Amino acid sequence: QVQLVESGGGLVQAGGSLRLSCAASGITSGFIFRFNSMGWYRQVPGKQRELVAVITRLGSTNYADSVKGRFTIFRDNAADTLYLQMNSMKPEDTSFYYCNAITQTNVHYWGQGTQVTVSL
Repeated sequence: QVQLVESGGGLVQAGGSLRLSCAASGITSGFIFRFNSMGWYRQVPGKQRELVAVITRLGSTNYADSVKGRFTIFRDNAADTLYLQMNSMKPEDTSFYYCNAITQTNVHYWGQGTQVTVSL
């Protein structure tokens, strides 16, 4: 069974940086690139979960307009880990961040999430 475990959330001042990690287990070591895509989503209470960034199996990336130029999604296949580097953070980036993986048969996996808070 695939498990995704996020880490790296916390409190940061506006303008600062954080790096989120999503460690995948339950897969063949070094094979996270076989997921059809992996991504980061975020959600605040009372609002829908929104896509932040996604990386496809072939390595293409896509970002929400609100984070373009500030966030970078990348993965370390050997470490079975997905990352989200967040720079120039803004208070509106405050949210609960979730890691997502989609298999080639369209099965979705989610992590438990990690809280990110950006203070003024």
